[in-house]
Amino acid sequence: MRTRTSLLAAALLLAAAPAAQAQDDPFEYRRPTGGHAGLSLFFAQPQGEFGDFVDQGWGGGMHYVHAIDSEGLLGLRVDGSFINYGHERQEVRLSPTVGDRIRVDLTTSNNIAFLGVGPQVGAPVGVLRPYAHGFVGVSYIFTSSALSGISDDERFGETTNYDDASFAYGGGAGLYIPVRRGVAPISIDAGLTYRRSGEARYLVEGGIIDHPDGSISLNPIQSDTDLLVFHLGVSIGIAR
Repeated sequence: MRTRTSLLAAALLLAAAPAAQAQDDPFEYRRPTGGHAGLSLFFAQPQGEFGDFVDQGWGGGMHYVHAIDSEGLLGLRVDGSFINYGHERQEVRLSPTVGDRIRVDLTTSNNIAFLGVGPQVGAPVGVLRPYAHGFVGVSYIFTSSALSGISDDERFGETTNYDDASFAYGGGAGLYIPVRRGVAPISIDAGLTYRRSGEARYLVEGGIIDHPDGSISLNPIQSDTDLLVFHLGVSIGIAR
């Protein structure tokens, strides 16, 4: 009887060994220590003075976080993003000499491009992995106009009408939700960022006035250009 009990206990231990080994496997539960890259969609809500002139913005961004420590708790994050906060479109003649025979779309877009760098700290393990980051960078705000065909939408001319740049800084927080484990794990990335971009001069919808002789007048606004940005995207781990 004692022999049977000993054999049964040994069998149970052997059966449990692979499961215990799987739980200790760092590739099953930890991000690769090389870092991870992400791609997100943005919804931007202007803050302060900026909110008096602009309602909202939409765009997208990319980031890369390079792990500094072996555990993946601390990383260096680089962000790049593009947000459109205004859009105008009108159908016009290609030129006075051809009249209405050839008409094109004239599109004017108000945009903000951003590039920043800073530290990120976060939990490298768990079902939910919160993180926080800070950054400094440059915010470039500009308005451009372009021509495109009405039938084929192919652009064939573009001009930057007005632009300005300012120093930017801020911070954010988010949550990684793992959906695939392994050497190259995939996570859903959701969070928000407050970006303090400082004072700049910029155009809004209706800020360009066309005159009968073909000339234009620009009516720029000067204010802070702070944004609260909500993002939702995906993050992919990169092995060292």
